[in-house]
Amino acid sequence: MKVNVAHKGEVFLKDIEFADTFWSRFAGYQLRLNPHVPGFVFEPANSIHTFWCFFPLDLVFLSHENKVIKVIRHMRPWRHTKFYFKSVRVLEVPAGKIPQNLQEGDVLEVKHV
Repeated sequence: MKVNVAHKGEVFLKDIEFADTFWSRFAGYQLRLNPHVPGFVFEPANSIHTFWCFFPLDLVFLSHENKVIKVIRHMRPWRHTKFYFKSVRVLEVPAGKIPQNLQEGDVLEVKHV
């Protein structure tokens, strides 16, 4: 399943992979030298690691209502975030793909396509 993500009515990510099974969540960007898909929405998720990922990522932690809990920009490989217990899903994309005006408290539109 794929999703598009919009912020303030503007779609900024298209054809993002929706990772809601063990194997789809397990694979992600691990063992890739370069991004092979535009990004992932991991669900359920309240923390992320970048072990075995070889490029930096932007992360957005989202609530049930897609309210932004936390934005982490340019997370380097071989790191682990803390747990954000209000988060139920995480948007994970290559670094630089998240709009600079996106901030905590904003609500994203996540639409299945």
